[in-house]
Amino acid sequence: MDASTMREAVVTDRDALQEFIDILSEYAPTIERDVARLRNHPTEPAVVGNLFRTLHNIKGDAALCRIEVAVAIVHPMESVLVRVRNGDLPFSDAIAEALLLTVDRLELAVERLSSGQSLAGLQLQLLIEGLEKLAAATPSGVGACVAAVVEAVTGNRPVAIPLMARETQRGQGDGYRSRAADDLLFFLTLANQFEMRSPRFEGRTMRILRLALETNQMAGDPIDPVQLEAGIYMHDVGMMFLPESVWLRASVLTPAEQRIMRAHPVHAAGLLSRMDGWSTAAEMVAQHHETSSGNGYPDGLKSEQICPGAKVLAIVDAFEAVMLKHAERGRKRSLLRAIAEVNACDQQFAPEWIEPFNQVIRRATENR
Repeated sequence: MDASTMREAVVTDRDALQEFIDILSEYAPTIERDVARLRNHPTEPAVVGNLFRTLHNIKGDAALCRIEVAVAIVHPMESVLVRVRNGDLPFSDAIAEALLLTVDRLELAVERLSSGQSLAGLQLQLLIEGLEKLAAATPSGVGACVAAVVEAVTGNRPVAIPLMARETQRGQGDGYRSRAADDLLFFLTLANQFEMRSPRFEGRTMRILRLALETNQMAGDPIDPVQLEAGIYMHDVGMMFLPESVWLRASVLTPAEQRIMRAHPVHAAGLLSRMDGWSTAAEMVAQHHETSSGNGYPDGLKSEQICPGAKVLAIVDAFEAVMLKHAERGRKRSLLRAIAEVNACDQQFAPEWIEPFNQVIRRATENR
């Protein structure tokens, strides 16, 4: 399909379109689940196979329902997964981002077709062209391809830039980059172990990471993104040093249990501080439950004593917690409630970071 056809796609069979929308609504959660699994275990062939079959089925159903724009969107991403399945490309966070972006734009496209709206503004032609380049990319070129397509489609440069690229921008040596990358992989492994302790935690690390990095980016990147990434991975790992009967409970804690919970930032920060090069991340982790009013823990620090990374981490961590608490309301209502609660806590969070955070959330809702 050419660009004009993509923008002006016409529905000839509304019943078939609705059938495809219903099918897609069943497939999308399966894709998100398998992507989350592969992020934790990227070499599991069974999950890769499931993911490929799901995408292949979506393309087949789109063809049967004569939704040509959906076929055009899915086809190049299917080609990417063929290479992953065959071992030509390793599954990575970059490929995961490309896949989720594909599903997101596909859902938006069929929603607009259903309501009679134009597809202009979704940048579907740029998405397809970018995915075609990704399908032909070398393993070393995957990150750059995904970054380009995300920026072309959304208008925002992606925040999940590979560590090696970030460090190259800083002019660090190869030895430093390799060690830092190894450390970050270790931190991410610990975060994944934490998530696996409860279904309630699934996917939270990457959600918090994206939100924190985008908030930092919105403010002009005053915080070192690599240190912030490490802090995100490690901020709750200290809970695994505590009794599971305390931190895995969803019910209200007793005062004694609350005192036990307040030790978790110290444990994780202690681990980071003993590793060369991560003192900034350790400070973020140690302070992420401190508050501007001085009523936080573990040290009762006040606003000027709290490092910027900890202030950002506190906001996005609280946002994720409120989203989880109100999950039964549905995503849209949970989102509105979480934003309202974060903004109402002006004595708890740093006001200089609330506005960048709000801008990120506003941009995310506008892109949906």
